[in-house]
Amino acid sequence: MVPPAPTSEVTTALHGPVLVVSIHNPPVNALSAAVRRGLADAMAQADATPEVQGVLIVSEGRTFIAGADIREFGKPPVPPALPDVCQRIESCTKPVVACLQGAALGGGLEVALASHHRLAFAAAKLGLPEVELGLMPGAGGTQRAPRLMGAKAAAELMLSGKPISAQAGVQAGLIDRLEEDTRLSPLAAGLAYTQALLAQGAPVRRVRDRAVAEPAAALVALQALADDTAKKSRGLFSPLKIIEAVRAAVELPFDEGMALERRLFLACIDSPQRAGLIHAFFAEREVAKVPEARGAAPRPVASLAVIGGGTMGAGIAAAALDAGLPVVMVERDDEAIARGVANVAKVYDGLVAKGRLTEGQKAATLARFTPTTRYADVVTVDLVIEAVFEDLEVKKAVFRQLDAVCKPGAVLATNTSYLDIDAIAAATRRPQDVIGLHFFSPANIMKLLEIVVPAQVSPDVVATAFELAKRMKKVPVRAGVCDGFIGNRILAVYKQAADYLMEDGASPYEIDAAVRSFGYPMGPFQVTDLAGGDIGWATRKRRAATRDPWARYVEVADRICERGWFGQKTGRGFYRYPPGARSGQPDPEVLAIVDAERARKGVRPRTFTAEEILRRYLAAMVNEGARVLADGIALRPLDIDVTFLHGYGFPRHRGGPMKYADTVGLPQILADIRRFAEDDPLFWQPAPLLEQLVAEGRNFDSLNQPAD
Repeated sequence: MVPPAPTSEVTTALHGPVLVVSIHNPPVNALSAAVRRGLADAMAQADATPEVQGVLIVSEGRTFIAGADIREFGKPPVPPALPDVCQRIESCTKPVVACLQGAALGGGLEVALASHHRLAFAAAKLGLPEVELGLMPGAGGTQRAPRLMGAKAAAELMLSGKPISAQAGVQAGLIDRLEEDTRLSPLAAGLAYTQALLAQGAPVRRVRDRAVAEPAAALVALQALADDTAKKSRGLFSPLKIIEAVRAAVELPFDEGMALERRLFLACIDSPQRAGLIHAFFAEREVAKVPEARGAAPRPVASLAVIGGGTMGAGIAAAALDAGLPVVMVERDDEAIARGVANVAKVYDGLVAKGRLTEGQKAATLARFTPTTRYADVVTVDLVIEAVFEDLEVKKAVFRQLDAVCKPGAVLATNTSYLDIDAIAAATRRPQDVIGLHFFSPANIMKLLEIVVPAQVSPDVVATAFELAKRMKKVPVRAGVCDGFIGNRILAVYKQAADYLMEDGASPYEIDAAVRSFGYPMGPFQVTDLAGGDIGWATRKRRAATRDPWARYVEVADRICERGWFGQKTGRGFYRYPPGARSGQPDPEVLAIVDAERARKGVRPRTFTAEEILRRYLAAMVNEGARVLADGIALRPLDIDVTFLHGYGFPRHRGGPMKYADTVGLPQILADIRRFAEDDPLFWQPAPLLEQLVAEGRNFDSLNQPAD
């Protein structure tokens, strides 16, 4: 008998001539130090045991190996390193078969590529997603994948970070055989395949011994890919390193390519972008840990209604339909519901046109969609989302009608972006059932969902909201009730900072360019044009009665809206939009409006560098973020970070505004704010929490404790 491998995470057993190496490291069989050591020792056992003719690597559970063990992130490395383990697998003198089920990602796929033969179940997913953490494959993925699937295809797999299906893996050359019999266990399927290979006299077949196909054409394709990536990656570090490593697979012997891969991998480890991306990775897993969800079971949601069929209501309806829910849409009259139906159909027509959906799939989805003009038709639904005009009295009226018709225990949600949800809940006899679900437009695409928790809501309603977010594949963030919640409250302040910069001398186009250079896809004035300038105008009018009369107020946007220039939808806003164009052109008439407003207020314009613009823009964001934390609107700094990563375009590699502030250093942020306050002490008041953290030598990350 062969002795078991010396870790509980990896065991070995002899099945006839096949040594079965079984990985058990739940929940996803991550490549912990114990798993790595067990795999290496198992290969040594196979080589040293004469009765072993072949080796089968399988994993217990529903996943093969989902990558690195995140519990080891940030800790000193423990040998053996994964590249050494993969080399040990590949150098085994007996044929090694990997049987893949579920996810084979990152290092998991690299283990499979180091094996000599690969069998995969049809439901398996294969990927090298390291780029999403600011990294690149570091255990031979950049050298072995190009030898199997071609250099360009391998580079594109790594640059996308997205998994491919097992069937696509077969077509690409990564997988040798597809197992479609779902009744078989990985052990049974893997044994049958391994025994068949041994019966055929299948050789040890090492990927390292292969050459990349058509090397000249591969190098041309990689150069074109590098040029395109340099334009699209907005200064990201690892994408071009991936292409450099893949190029080495074409040009260099295997061992030299592996050495280069290792050097580039370690350079990625040391890059500041990695810290931001790792923070984002963990923050996205922490946001769902909220106090209300502990010990509270979500209410069952088998059906959903949306009140309002505009762009937002249609997007929410599509998100719910995509989650498999039947959806009722309510509008005020026949004309309005016809527009709502057209808005929903437009979403799915677009998917059909792009080849992402068939006509049959579209019809099956819309069969679960029921448009109506009668509130009585929502009497049986489990959850209702209101998405009507952003007016408190209008929303209260809707909730009074829902209160009258909805069944006891139905969750009543509002999609308001700013308004007082406690006041909306008070319009009903069931405030414990009322919650905010703030979707971002387009709601069927945007990942962020602010779950706004009013004072009287029941904990199980909060748990229900988080469960719904999971079903809809949204990233949920808990927020407290205030004007604008987390995101829009902070947005209002840094947009003020941008307005002040514009009035003081920077053009809107210079400000947008500076913000894009930081990594945002769009600047604040481009965003205004995209969302519609009339939306912000209505908010400013609503707030006019409560505005501090001593506070500075920039009226440029109002002057633009008074001309009926609301952005892309009207063809003009801060930019001009020629017919059919989505990207705007600078508008001399807007600059004339800005000059006129400066002159009217006696402002002598001065110049700002891109760095000066960014320091003010980001300091305003961070300062208000500190106030949001102190007010309890956000539980932790990471909740603000995730909000801005998924709802406001903050560059992911910087981790979010609060993580970015930690990177810069809170003393620097505070010093900037105090310097800006010399010109405008009313706006640039340092947040007390920011001052406290600096005085105590702490950063925002020190507040990222688990929610109670």
